[in-house]
Amino acid sequence: MSARPAAWMLVAVLGVTGASGALAACTSGPSAKDAATAFAAAVQSGSVQGVSFSGDSAAAATSATRLLTSFGAVHPTVTVDSVSEDGDKATGSLTYTWTLLPGTPAWRYTTQVPLTKGADAWQVVWSPATVVAGAKAGDTIGVTRTQGKRGDILAGDGQPIVTERDVLRVGIDKANADPAALPAAAAALARLLGIDAAAYTKAVTSAGPQAFVEGLVVRASDTATVTKVSAGLGAIKGAVALKDTLPLAPTRDFARPLLGTVGEATAEIVEASKGAVGAGDEVGLSGLQKEHDATLRGTAGVTVGATDSAGAGRVLHEIKPTDGKPLQTTLSLAEQSKAEAVLAAVQPASAIVAIQPSTGKVLAAASGPGGQGYSTATLGQYAPGSTFKIVSALALLDAGVKPTDPAACTPTLTVDGKSFKNYDAYPTDKLGSIPLRTAFAESCNTAMIALRAKATPQGLVDAARSVGLVGQPGLGFPAYLGSVKTATDEVEHAADMIGQGTVTASPLGMATVVASIVKGSTVTPQLVVGDPAAASSSTPSPTSTPSPTSTPSPTSTPTQIAQAPAVRDLMRAVTTEGSGRLLASLPGAPVLSKTGTAEFGTAVPPETHAWMVAAAGDLAVATFVDLGDGGAKTAGPLLKAFLQP
Repeated sequence: MSARPAAWMLVAVLGVTGASGALAACTSGPSAKDAATAFAAAVQSGSVQGVSFSGDSAAAATSATRLLTSFGAVHPTVTVDSVSEDGDKATGSLTYTWTLLPGTPAWRYTTQVPLTKGADAWQVVWSPATVVAGAKAGDTIGVTRTQGKRGDILAGDGQPIVTERDVLRVGIDKANADPAALPAAAAALARLLGIDAAAYTKAVTSAGPQAFVEGLVVRASDTATVTKVSAGLGAIKGAVALKDTLPLAPTRDFARPLLGTVGEATAEIVEASKGAVGAGDEVGLSGLQKEHDATLRGTAGVTVGATDSAGAGRVLHEIKPTDGKPLQTTLSLAEQSKAEAVLAAVQPASAIVAIQPSTGKVLAAASGPGGQGYSTATLGQYAPGSTFKIVSALALLDAGVKPTDPAACTPTLTVDGKSFKNYDAYPTDKLGSIPLRTAFAESCNTAMIALRAKATPQGLVDAARSVGLVGQPGLGFPAYLGSVKTATDEVEHAADMIGQGTVTASPLGMATVVASIVKGSTVTPQLVVGDPAAASSSTPSPTSTPSPTSTPSPTSTPTQIAQAPAVRDLMRAVTTEGSGRLLASLPGAPVLSKTGTAEFGTAVPPETHAWMVAAAGDLAVATFVDLGDGGAKTAGPLLKAFLQP
């Protein structure tokens, strides 16, 4: 996208010539220096109210006011360097310093201000050049803010994900439309574009007489829509399609909840930026685009221009914009595309997250369409159900329990009056006293709860921390991993052992758990290449937007996981002989897995989240469906499709 003006400030038409409009600076003393000092103070304040004028007072005041207001709310610092007198004439030397945009070099120059001695006081002879170097009588002064090219968002291999792509901005150009026919034209264009006709008609009729009112932006690559729109525009008076470019992903929905969107800055964003963002600027509104907006946006430029009465323009001062810098991510275009294709037909909120254990790189973080734009993959907070038994098993092994040690798998188990049971399809031939390995492979809830005394509440928290699920390091993108609290009673501890109770996790968090077990030490997921501590990590609720200004916790120090090999063996047993057998036929590296079903809500029978996590070689994956029949039945086929070569 070529640099384009983002906003015009007010303009000044300078129509007063020579000394016919002498600006008188009223001072308490007779000196020319006093008059020059008063003039400098008035200009610096941005207002000439209260200053008396000689000659054509009204014209002088109007000219000076228009010139000053052409710079909007920006005022110069003005200093009087010297004043030399020669009888009834004097000349003041004034230095102007403008900071037109925060963080840009100051515009500094010196002007010569003529003064003449009137009957009661020294007077400043007005001309535009006394305030703006190079300005002349009759000039129109314009101050234009310009943005550079927004930085691309790159995939792990350096290929652009979000980059400038050709688009058509389709709308009504009111300057070339019949005012009387505008409502009908707007409604007709809305029908052609498939947008709300009433809302668009209102927008068109309420806009200014020269406005272009955009209805829809169409990707140039969307040939079917372009052909349809182009064929219909000719019949609608005033309807046009303007060529432009916008920073866009390969498709409209590609990683949209994660990457975020770009749009015109709101008034709130402009105000909060303290001048770094202006009205009309394009800024990141969500996701990575918002989190790293300052990097991607670059810095704006500004041009002070003058146009004379004949229409000839010239530049008085220019600060060129600085293009934004690219943002390097770890995403794999192939893996992200595959994950999104797998989730495309899933109606409830869903997610697939894939992490490379050896590096922590997030290769895919896909959120299904059922999430309605929410980043389920990275921000969702859900009970992880039996996938959390990876953490429970690690805590048991750390406490000295062996995979061959017996565990009592009963149909139900009551803890302090609370009854727990296995999932409905639990195989009856696996009940009784069974090894921990079998209890884990078949996902026996009661067996894990029966062993809870071996894994203390603090032991469970420590195990969760070692696999990266608790503690929120600064990740460089809005994210939630998980939470495991130290249980305060037996019922809560029992529920925590099977991933219910107060335990919550995101799909990103559970993929991190699997990656840590595969690597044998704590993995911190990496999505943004560079210094992640520069951006925040937050722990928002599933319906809230994370704060980009929240303070990140220190990045966790990797912890060696001594029992990781034993947990990997347990997870392999899930695939070969347990609830994850549907993955056993996958070719390639041996697949480790764990299924999970988590009850939630107050419905009878309870509704359930469906989870399944897996690892194959240097790949750790978590799959989640908000509402399903069970981990193996609902999430399992999605995971298998993703892992299928």
